[in-house]
Amino acid sequence: MSATDERAGRRVGRVKEISSLGNPVIKEIRGLGLKKNRDRSGSFMAEGLKLVIDALDLGWQIKTLIHARSDKGNPAVETVAARTVAGGGLVLMVTGKILGAITRRDNPQTVCGVFEQKYADLADLAPTGNETYVALDRVRDPGNLGTIIRTADAAGASGIILVGDCTDPFSLETIRATMGSIFAVPVARTDIDGFLAWQSGSGARLVGTHLAGAVDYRAIDYTAAPSILLMGNEQAGLDPSLAGACDTLALIPQAGRADSLNLAVATGIMLFEARRHLLE
Repeated sequence: MSATDERAGRRVGRVKEISSLGNPVIKEIRGLGLKKNRDRSGSFMAEGLKLVIDALDLGWQIKTLIHARSDKGNPAVETVAARTVAGGGLVLMVTGKILGAITRRDNPQTVCGVFEQKYADLADLAPTGNETYVALDRVRDPGNLGTIIRTADAAGASGIILVGDCTDPFSLETIRATMGSIFAVPVARTDIDGFLAWQSGSGARLVGTHLAGAVDYRAIDYTAAPSILLMGNEQAGLDPSLAGACDTLALIPQAGRADSLNLAVATGIMLFEARRHLLE
């Protein structure tokens, strides 16, 4: 057998057509909807051809590519499949019923990818210049977290730090809300003590949002040093030990009867205010 034949054989061996929901591989992928299975396997799933292509271009490797039978022969899908196999991944051609089952959608995307989870090492995050980071204290809503990751990407933030008991950044709901930014923005996790120790040695200024904040968020000079925007839990706000460690407590003035903002909205306001200062 020639080398070309051997390569072709390996490729065929990594491409499978599946039509049964009872297939063990499909069962494992469906199981990624549960956090315990994501934690056990260290994997997560993301949906959409563009998102999968972006992930590959950003250096993420697909463990398993799932695509609809109807996409066979689609040049873009075939290219992604070839890149998956070249990286040692598995390609599955499946029915629409299977895609609906693994994505939990009635009208699912026709391409999905299973990836290995990646957390940034907090020690490797070293704020410099005018960089902005976002730290989230016990964020609980996956939609909020995903939207914040997407917004941080759009605003040019350098990373996200999850502090304390936060929702899983690799849940299907969070990944959907990031719209692919999970692949572009480093995400680290730590406890309160670990965060405070890192921040104190980082040289970055800690700006926390608080209903009792003393400074209008628009009056802060975000260019004086690298900034860490610290946002509190959706219901409880900032942990007192975190609030006490802030260099500045910022207030977002509000009108009307609402006494607070949605966490993702508040984070977006802070991020783009910091960006406005940096661009002026």
